[in-house]
This record gives sequence, C-alpha cells and structure tokens, in this order.
Amino acid sequence: MLTINIQSIMIRVKVVENDVELQQAFDIRRKVFIEEQNCPEEEEFDGFDEEACHFIAFRSGQPIGTSRYRKTQRGLKLERFAVLEQERGKGAGKRLVQTTLAHIEQQNPKSGTLLYLHAQVSAIHLYSRMGFEIVGDKFKEVGIEHFKMEKIIA
Repeated sequence: MLTINIQSIMIRVKVVENDVELQQAFDIRRKVFIEEQNCPEEEEFDGFDEEACHFIAFRSGQPIGTSRYRKTQRGLKLERFAVLEQERGKGAGKRLVQTTLAHIEQQNPKSGTLLYLHAQVSAIHLYSRMGFEIVGDKFKEVGIEHFKMEKIIA
C-alpha cells in the first residue's frame, strides 16, 4: 500500500536565487534562532552567508524553512536548517535535507567527501534517517545541546 503525505508534496524547496529569497531565508532564521531560541544575532549571522549555498522552502507560495551549506577545510558543512514553528512536523525539514543533499550530489563532489553538521538533539532522528551518524559527545552551541553528525559521500 502506498501512503502519500499530501503536506510534504505541497512543499517546494529550491536554491536561493535572488536577494528577495535570501532575505526571506534570513527572516526565517531570525524568527527561529534569534527570537525563538535566543541565539545572539552575531552568532547566527556569522559572516559565512556570502560563501554558502542557501535553500528556501515554500508552502503555498509562503516561505516556511531554510538551510545552507558551505565548503570548509574539513568538507561540506550543512547548517542553519530552520523551519517555522507552525510548520514543524509536516515534512519541510526532511525536504530541506533531501534537497540540500541532492544539490550537493549534482555538484559532483569527490567520493570520500565528508558531509557534516551540528544537529540539535531534537533533530537527530531526521539526520539519522538521511544517513548521518553521531560522532563524539553531546555539546552545547549557543546554549542548545547538539551532536556532531557526519556522512561520507560514496
């Protein structure tokens, strides 16, 4: 029997292509990380946005989530996954991770490239389902418990 989640079908995730979409992504990050999770603005807007590839998720034309990834000395770091509170649990986070991973794959990274992220404890299950594994001990980042998670491109 095929089960289809209608809510996740209505979610469209795309690469940010212009300043309007980037501002929408920043607005989501501001709401989720700064207002809701009390992250200091200087920590959230860390100076890496210009070098990162950003994504934005829409439902019915309204921005509901965002993410980014960037190249580091270690590999590719996936970051800033944020979904508006009223949209959590409806498939946007999963679609953001899937789209980010698909985009990375399309960019033809070398086999053996490390993908890594700092996952809030509440999101561990989501990233685990996408093939990421916990590496190391729990730590706090801006006062929130995280685990480092990694995945190697085959």
